[in-house]
Amino acid sequence: MAIASCTEKNPFLKSWDTPYGIPPFDQIKTEDYLPAIKEGIAEHKKELAAIIDNQEAPTFENTIAAYDLSGQLLTKVGGVLFNLAETDADSTLNKVEDEANQLLTAHSDEIFMNKKFFERVKAVYEADQSRLNREQQMVLKRLYQRFTRNGVDLDEAAQEELKNINLQLSEAQHKFGDHLLAENNAFKEKFGIPVSAYYEEMGSCPDRERRKAMFEAYSNRANHNDSLDNKAICLQILKLKAKKAKLLGFENFAAYQLDDKMAHDPQTVDVFLDEIMQAANKKCKEEIQDMQKVMDQDIKAGLLPKGSKIEPWDWFYYAERVRKAKYDLDEEQTKPYFKMENVRNGIFHAANLIYGINVEPLENTPKYNPEVEVFKVTDADGSLLGIFLTDYFPRSTKRGGAWMNNFRDQFIDKDGKEVRPIIVNVANFNAPTDSLPGLLTIDQVETMFHEFGHALHGLLTKCTYPSVSGTSVTRDFVETFSQFNENWAFQPEILAQYAKHYRSGEVIPDSLVSKIIDARKFNQGFMTAELCAASILDMKWHELSEEQLDGIEIDKFEENVCKDMGLVKEIIPRYRTTYFNHIFNSGYNAGYYGYLWSEVLDKDAFSFFEQQGIYNKEVAEKFRKTFLEKGGSEEPMVLYEMFKGGQPDPKAMLKSRGLAE
Repeated sequence: MAIASCTEKNPFLKSWDTPYGIPPFDQIKTEDYLPAIKEGIAEHKKELAAIIDNQEAPTFENTIAAYDLSGQLLTKVGGVLFNLAETDADSTLNKVEDEANQLLTAHSDEIFMNKKFFERVKAVYEADQSRLNREQQMVLKRLYQRFTRNGVDLDEAAQEELKNINLQLSEAQHKFGDHLLAENNAFKEKFGIPVSAYYEEMGSCPDRERRKAMFEAYSNRANHNDSLDNKAICLQILKLKAKKAKLLGFENFAAYQLDDKMAHDPQTVDVFLDEIMQAANKKCKEEIQDMQKVMDQDIKAGLLPKGSKIEPWDWFYYAERVRKAKYDLDEEQTKPYFKMENVRNGIFHAANLIYGINVEPLENTPKYNPEVEVFKVTDADGSLLGIFLTDYFPRSTKRGGAWMNNFRDQFIDKDGKEVRPIIVNVANFNAPTDSLPGLLTIDQVETMFHEFGHALHGLLTKCTYPSVSGTSVTRDFVETFSQFNENWAFQPEILAQYAKHYRSGEVIPDSLVSKIIDARKFNQGFMTAELCAASILDMKWHELSEEQLDGIEIDKFEENVCKDMGLVKEIIPRYRTTYFNHIFNSGYNAGYYGYLWSEVLDKDAFSFFEQQGIYNKEVAEKFRKTFLEKGGSEEPMVLYEMFKGGQPDPKAMLKSRGLAE
């Protein structure tokens, strides 16, 4: 009776009578998740059995579409659980997430190692596809690949081994994330600032010893040989992934991961990154010379010992000094004009100007945290596009970084009714204080535009099937649209709408706008090198076989990789191994290069806008319909050629960063 009573009260097992189907966060309790997950798995198994046991010949509708629309309860629970586990978790919820991951991993393996189910999918795949539309063909291709890439062709013993690997990976990845969150909180306790404020603090702190202490703490997170050390976990994850790749017939995990991506193979990525690294290193050496000149002035003034040289903990501080000298630009001048709420209004204004959409606040709706704000997004004709949530400030319960996610995907349900998405943007921007509102740095402004670019991809999608809607595209394509949206952040017409002094309301002066624009290519050697270095480190780890990982020392491996790429000693990769969440706990393994790969597409696409006029309605409509509405319903390069009429310029990104003529 107790179990039945609990089930009856579980909000996941009821229809949500909330505005626009927003999750009833105030009704959901931690103890609701696992029973709902288990009920969702049971329900999904019944749906799968109906598909597999169907006596009719396999068709797209009775097999592929039926699967794509199945498992809605699991999707409903996961949409809430995995979002809150990243933004508003405690130790109890972390344990629930860990158990949920174990259950879902086992359930997924059961599906995609089911030979009888695969036979039906294979029959549809190998039949004449000419009657299917392009979206249906892509849904079919993706489902077929999920089977072939998840061990359906393995014998029973190998499948059991793969299942065990997947469970161990799930557990280890979760542990990695727990350690990193604890380390991030410890950093804040020690230095009084959240990890998200590290770059800004390093750029403004005149105390060299404090800078050095912060650098050493930041760059050695989860690398202290204590209970929160991630080195052993990283090697465990890497070995498990290498073993998985070998089982599935690939030389290494990078080869496995890239097989279905735009880049397709590790060699292509390695060549791509090497060219970028060479250009960045050359620029870095020029930047070091400029910073050393400023440091020499401090030496001459007796502020530093003779012979002092730029060290990694000096870069941000002296780069900021050089920027002030070269461009007369100081973040303290710009931040008063970048109040969070105003910047967000600017993002909404830009979306209206470019795509014709409208965003308005929603009051009295459920929220998972009081800091969350909720908005309704509509098209020019007033039709609903989706619901958009923002959660922009740091909390001890939130992981570091910034990201976009879905509480609900867009798709057409079994009754032919369109379901519109519920999207969230999360960040860790400068929080308000008793005396100041949340004032953003230039980088944080770009980040807000970036994440809303992902949100637009999720909000504007118009697909039939959930597996290809919104941001469900390859990892090396998905960042194209977030990075593309950054291009609007500092356009003078957009700035004039949102960059207003938080006290006086004065619009940012043209002279300051000019300085911001002039300084956009400043320090791009460093910015590109640290990003590219992390991308190379990611690739080199995942290009190792299980045998090659034996006996490796993480710090030594990193040192050798940085030496081989020619990274100047004054810079470290943006993420070192033990806190590289993207590749150990966030799905970007052998995929972090995607930011740079996508930037080639984004910059080339924006140059097309510039040629036609950046507010050209026809070009914007073409961009919206070709990319933002189609999600993963077509191959990425086919879409790109449809938009541009040709291949992207491979040097577009280097040119935009001032690293190539």
